[in-house]
Amino acid sequence: MTSEVLYTVLVALVGAERLAELVVAKRNLAWSRAQGGREVGFGHYPFMVALHTGLLAGCLLEVWLGHRSFVPALGWPMLALVVGGQALRWWCIRTLGHQWNTRVVIVPGLSRVEGGPYRFFSHPNYVAVVVEGVALPLVHTAWITALTFTLLNAALLTVRIRAENGALAGLATA
Repeated sequence: MTSEVLYTVLVALVGAERLAELVVAKRNLAWSRAQGGREVGFGHYPFMVALHTGLLAGCLLEVWLGHRSFVPALGWPMLALVVGGQALRWWCIRTLGHQWNTRVVIVPGLSRVEGGPYRFFSHPNYVAVVVEGVALPLVHTAWITALTFTLLNAALLTVRIRAENGALAGLATA
């Protein structure tokens, strides 16, 4: 099996993980709305979906059409970062429980979560996203995708974190 095929399997696995996240998010959104939750900062959400879909597509297109090589000295450490990013992402999801979502939803009366990775910094899920956005493309030297996603994601996270911080400011701490 060629490195391109193996890389395609990796990107497909990351895509499947993203679909699993959406299932969890949909379930959590229903729970949050049933508890009186309200969504804020939703204007950026379609751009976020397009950007994350574009990351996966860009990885594949650049590798297959750009004939990118697998460079072991770069690829293996980047793969380790992808796996680490996934572990951090699911640690965030498990820590937040019903409060985790791909959207910014605030449920009245709930406290701000400060356990798990949130003990160390405010937005650990975005650390996972940033790491993955760099590392996943670089597993197979798709540097244009890594650079493009990173720049666009920086702009998106500026808007997203501002919306989240504003919404979280109204929550009590545990």
